[in-house]
Amino acid sequence: MTAAPADLIVDRPAVTDGAALWRLAKESKTLDLNSSYSYLLWCRDFAGTSAVARGADGEPVGFVTGYVRPDRPHTLLVWQVAVDDAHRGRGIAAALLDGLTARLAAERGITGLETTITPGNTASERLFTSFAARHGIEPEREVLFPADLFPDGPHDPEVLYRIGPLTPTPAH
Repeated sequence: MTAAPADLIVDRPAVTDGAALWRLAKESKTLDLNSSYSYLLWCRDFAGTSAVARGADGEPVGFVTGYVRPDRPHTLLVWQVAVDDAHRGRGIAAALLDGLTARLAAERGITGLETTITPGNTASERLFTSFAARHGIEPEREVLFPADLFPDGPHDPEVLYRIGPLTPTPAH
């Protein structure tokens, strides 16, 4: 498990964090930006399957949003991961992902993780392949949504990464 930097608190998002999550997603310049309303709903309805990292002032500096797949109740689908530019390179995304999956393994019996990554998103590829390596797993990859399925203009394909079965990682 990756420890969060000492000056951060990792917890569940609150509805009042929705605007900050929207801003972090927008400023990432790599995530598909959803409406601000959707981040408010996410913080209300999926707070239990998401995590936020807070700086010393209590404001979010990073987040992971996810949900448990309805037809696979032991699989967490990670929707988005973002870290404020000023806080990147400190292991925050890895700490958020490790903390969230450990919490959900304990609370909900999660044994697998899925996410989609567009080709060329090197940061996400590294985050999830290093997560898999910490669990001793080689991720399975396949195109989930080819580019031609997206109706709103040019969009890269979304490659599904499957990581599991998850096993506990030793604490550092």
